[in-house]
Amino acid sequence: MGFVTAGDGAQIFYKDWGSGRPVVLSHGWPLNADSWEAQQLLLAAGGYRAIAHDRRGHGRSTQTWAGNEMDTYADDLALLLTELDLRQVTLIGFSTGGGEVARYIGRHGTGRIAQVVLVSAVPPLMLRTPDNPGGLPADVFDSIRAGSLADRSQLYRDLADGPFFGNNRPGADVSAGVRDAFWFQGLQAGHHNAYECVAAFSATDFRPDLDAIDVPTLVIHGDDDQIVPIAVGGRSSAARIENAVLKVYPGAPHGITDTHKEQLGQDLLAFLRGYDA
Repeated sequence: MGFVTAGDGAQIFYKDWGSGRPVVLSHGWPLNADSWEAQQLLLAAGGYRAIAHDRRGHGRSTQTWAGNEMDTYADDLALLLTELDLRQVTLIGFSTGGGEVARYIGRHGTGRIAQVVLVSAVPPLMLRTPDNPGGLPADVFDSIRAGSLADRSQLYRDLADGPFFGNNRPGADVSAGVRDAFWFQGLQAGHHNAYECVAAFSATDFRPDLDAIDVPTLVIHGDDDQIVPIAVGGRSSAARIENAVLKVYPGAPHGITDTHKEQLGQDLLAFLRGYDA
């Protein structure tokens, strides 16, 4: 575990497990690197150097007032890769982290990157706009912001108990422990940081960033994702990225890093080993 220091003095926390070709994992909103622990443990045990960082404003990283947008998140990721001198990296982004990964490539290229994985990711563009009529209406994200201002602890509880893990669907059985972990990690994020990040993940146009991806890419998405619907996220991203492979998890919700962690882990290992073969 350690920190890298950004140009504005922000301390970016990271966990560095195992050895081998590096895999860097970018987490979702409003979580932190701990949300990747199941995958990080599996990858490190499988012969890879698995690194997960806390986005600025989240977890153990500095709660900066400014810089809570995708360009800065991507530059922080670039700093981590540069400071640790990581090469032939597989970048894996979940939800908002998928946007961070895409924007990193849009701003910094793929010189250090071997592969990309987008898991339940927010690109290409979540917000409905005149040239993105299939997106979600602005009031969806306004509601999240209003909930954050009114009672963000309850907002995170409602997300964890409901659509994030699909616990509002018949037959769902996500444990209280998993749901509590979401709530706890959310409250570790700065209030202002998490609030501003809603605009970052919802209104950022990642289409040019996806066009810049020129390495093997795996897109994984559940077809019952109620946070980033598969038509808005996974299917659109896979169609836009040249030669991307789309893997659909039938009936799966947004939070597949927990609900489908065994399947996800095996798919990630297979993708990594396919490159190394």
